[in-house]
Amino acid sequence: MPFTMKIALITGSNRGIGLELCRQLVARGDKVVAACRTSSPALDALAAAHPDHVVVAPDVDVTSDDSVKGLVGSLGDVPRLDLLILNAGILLATDRAAAPDFDGIQKQFDVNAVGALRVAVALLPRLAPGGKIAFITSRMGSIGDNSSGGYYGYRMSKAALNMAAVSLAKDLAPRAISVAILHPGMVKTDMTRGHGQVEPEVAVRGLLARIDELGPANSGTFWHAQGEILPW
Repeated sequence: MPFTMKIALITGSNRGIGLELCRQLVARGDKVVAACRTSSPALDALAAAHPDHVVVAPDVDVTSDDSVKGLVGSLGDVPRLDLLILNAGILLATDRAAAPDFDGIQKQFDVNAVGALRVAVALLPRLAPGGKIAFITSRMGSIGDNSSGGYYGYRMSKAALNMAAVSLAKDLAPRAISVAILHPGMVKTDMTRGHGQVEPEVAVRGLLARIDELGPANSGTFWHAQGEILPW
């Protein structure tokens, strides 16, 4: 069976998990649109080495309607999207029950939940029939798995993201567009300040394996990258 190149758009692609997703997709012959607020030397180097497979789309702010419309408008030469990975996110670890950081909580909602939904909805007309959407979430958004408290903004925003993704999975079923809700593990990235148990390369291999096996029958599943189905 001949290989058919897939086209993926990835948000938050300038570093960490997003950058590694770009690397591994390109390595298997796919094309990526690397959306980010600001590019990075590593992303620029990847684009220079693979000019036919990497399109860098900078200045993308997922909290801005105008910015996301600009991203959509910049895709004029991209015929379709087979895969949309909503990876952009922030973690502000300043929340305490005694003194919640309400501005920080709101900012995490705007980026992690509303921002991801904004991009997904804006790009729906570009998704090919049978396309896939992957939301990079966290098991910290699981109510059933919350045994330690804290991190109000991050936990709440990821729980909201999970709910939005499940609704999309149901609403997009008639178009045969499937949705994955994916926890990558505790990954060693700048977001976690290098603290974690999983290297980005390993986490992304798991994420892509889950995306590859995603289809209408399991759309809306909340997965660990390694395959475990997580509690809500």
